[in-house]
Amino acid sequence: MDVLSDAIGTMRVGRPSLTLEDADPWWEKDAGIFDGARFYVGTTGRIEVTAPDEAVVTLRPGDAVLLPHGTAHTLANATDRTARFLSGAYRLERARPHPLFQDLPDLVSLPARPDRYQGLQASIDLLLGELGEPMHGRDLVLPALLEVLLVHLIRACLIERAGLRATGWCVALDDEVVARSLRALHERPADPWTVESLGAHAGLSRAAFARRFTAMVGQPPLTYLTWWRLTVAARLLQTTDVPLSTVAQRTGYGSPYAFANAFKREYGISAGRYRQQHRTGR
Repeated sequence: MDVLSDAIGTMRVGRPSLTLEDADPWWEKDAGIFDGARFYVGTTGRIEVTAPDEAVVTLRPGDAVLLPHGTAHTLANATDRTARFLSGAYRLERARPHPLFQDLPDLVSLPARPDRYQGLQASIDLLLGELGEPMHGRDLVLPALLEVLLVHLIRACLIERAGLRATGWCVALDDEVVARSLRALHERPADPWTVESLGAHAGLSRAAFARRFTAMVGQPPLTYLTWWRLTVAARLLQTTDVPLSTVAQRTGYGSPYAFANAFKREYGISAGRYRQQHRTGR
């Protein structure tokens, strides 16, 4: 699985929600802090989205805005007639947010640009089509389309950020060297990676690789590897019944004892207790 898919899969909890809302003239609504990400897409008229820092985004038909951290904001109809917009939300696990999400700003404006974000616009069109006319299988199609839309929203955010920054996850995922090492860590977290072996895999010397990875990702390679291993372990504990020895083996720990110590140090409770408290049955 690629890094973006892993980041979303790690944080997503529950089912996403979606509504098509009508706003009467002079309508206004305060949206409080949300434990996840929200998005809005304009379909008719103009809707203004105002963040606490007074940044204002005006949504016209096809325009989207993403609030990846669930920041409080205000919605308002900016016309003297009824406006309509899509309102969606994804619940995210905030206890251990993936650093890729942490690298995103509170509010990202994504104007309608079919020439650049074709997948995003296609996803929006498909959602509107499903909402416009009840059809068989809708209960399966809508959640699937919402998952696809989230990927396209994050992709578009990363593209926008990459044009403004020289470092960070928006750049790291497209950097040939760093992206290659990240894919390796995500695909094979149990391998006995070292900074030297990661550098060799990426085609750089140990020192050059460590500097480049740390500058872009915000963490040294082995710090990120430990974080990812324990994140994978937590997911296994939540979603499977495999014994702790198997979890340790799959996440690169030489013994259940070493894994147990590392897990408790990171999460503050034992792996067994964590499983009892967070078992999801997914």
